[in-house]
Amino acid sequence: MAKRQTLGRGLSALFGEDMPAETPETSDSGAADPGTASGGAGRGVRLIPVDRLAPSPYQPRRTFDEAGLDELAESLRVRGVLQPLLARPDPNSPGAFEIVAGERRWRAAQRAGLHEVPVLLRDLDDRETLEVALVENLQRADLNPIEEAEGYRRLVDEFDHSQEDLAEVVGKSRSHVANAMRLLQLPVGVRDMVSEGALSAGHARALLTLENPTIFAEEVVRKGLNVRQTEALARQAANRPAQARPRRSREGAAVDKDADTLALERDLGAQLGMTVSIDQKSSGGGTVTVTWQSLAQLDEILARLSSGTPANGPDDGPADGHDW
Repeated sequence: MAKRQTLGRGLSALFGEDMPAETPETSDSGAADPGTASGGAGRGVRLIPVDRLAPSPYQPRRTFDEAGLDELAESLRVRGVLQPLLARPDPNSPGAFEIVAGERRWRAAQRAGLHEVPVLLRDLDDRETLEVALVENLQRADLNPIEEAEGYRRLVDEFDHSQEDLAEVVGKSRSHVANAMRLLQLPVGVRDMVSEGALSAGHARALLTLENPTIFAEEVVRKGLNVRQTEALARQAANRPAQARPRRSREGAAVDKDADTLALERDLGAQLGMTVSIDQKSSGGGTVTVTWQSLAQLDEILARLSSGTPANGPDDGPADGHDW
């Protein structure tokens, strides 16, 4: 149960919510005295040189927005670091410190030319370090959807937390946590598109049920489809075996739809937001089937089909005087 207490107490306890506000401790010479923070529980905020801090191997975040770092660096030049970093003594390097929470501020501080930053030291073991780093990033919403999903997975797999526990701690619904973790079922290539921002989490969830989501993900990115259009594309692909039955030649052999027809089905389906099937006949004609899921969608189809009809009916004739 000790593992759940670590997660449950939140970051406020780790940052010393019960302590009065402190000023960074300095030596008599006015310089930071990091040596005083290397032993014991390390309570209190200390000024520590940036070159004595290093990222933690347990940091769940893998990408940092360069423009965002530049903006934060400019703010730090003016106001300084207002919130201390959380760190622990580096277990492998005496006199150095491992950042548990606040790596983004540390990176921005270096860009801003700051030589030292305020740090709150805590004696945390490896498991606590991993857990705190994950929860801190998840609470701040600093992770992209894939990093967030991986963070939830690690908390579930390595700390035996339930999705209900995670939802409560990070302020999300249980369904949000469950849907986030489902993204890890996608192929690596699609997850990379989400991490890089080419696809949103909504796009990715729409592709989860497809047999080959990578191909469709590339199509979504290439055509710039929105989430609704992507959902329609996924429905169409999922329903194709039942609706897009192969045509038959005169000899009775099954003939698969060609690539142009399939592409046209996808394009039209994406534009309508519905499932579309196109079947050609050997005579040169064919049928277009639009599958609607609700009366609202049926109304939309009827409205589109009737949009070219004049308001007064055909008997009244068009405004230009020509006969119908």
